[in-house]
Amino acid sequence: MMPTHLRFRRRSFLGLLFLFSLSTSALYFIYSAPGIVNEYVFMVQARGIQLRENVRNIGSQVLEQVVRGAYSVNGTDYAYDFNVSESEAPPTTYLPEGFTYLPSQVCPERLLSMKGKLEVNMSEVSLEEVEKSLLEGEPNRTPGGFWKPKDCLPRWKVAILVPFRNRHEHLPILLRHLVPVLQRQRLQFAFYFVEQGGTEPFNRAMLFNVGFKEAMKDLDWDCLVFHDVDHLMENDRNYYGCADMPRHFAVKLDKYSYMLPYTEFFGGVSGMTVKQFKKINGFPNAFWGWGGEDDDLWNRVRYANYTVSRPHGEQGRYRSISRHHRGEVQFLGRYSLLRHSKERQKVDGLLNLNYSPLVSRRPLYTNITVRLSRELAPVGDY
Repeated sequence: MMPTHLRFRRRSFLGLLFLFSLSTSALYFIYSAPGIVNEYVFMVQARGIQLRENVRNIGSQVLEQVVRGAYSVNGTDYAYDFNVSESEAPPTTYLPEGFTYLPSQVCPERLLSMKGKLEVNMSEVSLEEVEKSLLEGEPNRTPGGFWKPKDCLPRWKVAILVPFRNRHEHLPILLRHLVPVLQRQRLQFAFYFVEQGGTEPFNRAMLFNVGFKEAMKDLDWDCLVFHDVDHLMENDRNYYGCADMPRHFAVKLDKYSYMLPYTEFFGGVSGMTVKQFKKINGFPNAFWGWGGEDDDLWNRVRYANYTVSRPHGEQGRYRSISRHHRGEVQFLGRYSLLRHSKERQKVDGLLNLNYSPLVSRRPLYTNITVRLSRELAPVGDY
């Protein structure tokens, strides 16, 4: 039989070899697939946070047993606060069964129809099927998908902006899932799908700016929700109203183990009032390729002395449809731009944007197709 100290050394060696192989694989992954390295890093960060929380919980349980064992007197436990988890806001009160309101009253924010946890169906479906299903009983809906409740006065008018390219199969999935949620939340809303044409790298931020300008031609919206096409909420109490803007809705995404990758993370689904968005000069236009534009938006929000809010508890959970960033390149120059966020804010955004859109109205949404190029948003010296 092998001596104990040799067995220990052998296990240690095998452990180091295993870690080395993981590191080598990770380096190869990063080298061979730079287009998805950010998502990989975010996933690793999320797993690290999860591991830290697990260790923390185990440590608190051990501490509890030690303290209870040391301070138990005559069967009575010592009064010690073992709750070391982060504080959560008290649960919100939703309207009770049988509550009624008048068509002349402003719609409540916490309706009984908002049940909480949602079933997420990511199976592909045709747009025609979704239109037929959602328009049943509402055959006279205005082209463009404009909707508002009839049993109360909408508290908020919300434009949902969705940028995309080569993702047509995801549009009906998002509509099938989100339209009923917004109707239950009794919001006045419309969807604007902003499609990028041309061969330039995908510019998510510039598409949002285009969507904002086009949406404001239709209605005096109160706020905007900037929504990735592949993000599906898991809780309909994640209210898309305008009260707590700026707001980051997609706090817990499944592909990041339902952890926030970093404190300043502002991607996926976020929202701002029209006044706020104008004040910060919108999104930056200079981010060609994916990555970095939501960090720049976070900087702009903070420079304007706004505070970002987030939904509490499990309300901010989302699932992501697979094949994210399919065929899109990563923007490698984003770090240089982010270092100059403050200087660029006044010269790069809504104010320097030029474009020629092709607008069409579908029964459930407005489609805005725009061919983007760098000449459409020139940036002078800053």
